[in-house]
Amino acid sequence: MTVLKRYVLRLFISLKYVTANVVDRNNGRIVATASSVEHSIKNTLECGRSCNAKAATVVGEVLAMRLKVEGIEQGQGGGIHVDMEKEVEKKGFKNRTKIWAIVNALKNNGVKIILDEDNVNTSRPDF
Repeated sequence: MTVLKRYVLRLFISLKYVTANVVDRNNGRIVATASSVEHSIKNTLECGRSCNAKAATVVGEVLAMRLKVEGIEQGQGGGIHVDMEKEVEKKGFKNRTKIWAIVNALKNNGVKIILDEDNVNTSRPDF
């Protein structure tokens, strides 16, 4: 049985850190990950006590580079699937800017993103 949404973006956002994973749903494993916890990313950021949209953008750019190295930036199921309504609902409205920052960074670096929402939210920020 083949899952149509093979690669899915999962986000973890805390007060201090942002982590983005791309999960292969067929094999149940993480194929690429990036986090503001990593020393190479953390040392280039000025997060202070809280991580901002700039840090989320850097995490998205690093994830895009790692997806390209793995050769799955286009995804076998048509792209990397993101359910924006679910992510915003889980992370809260205050983290909406960080979520869009990651998604836009992935798009701008050549990763094919498929938004899995019925109606695109018109209040999304443009970067």
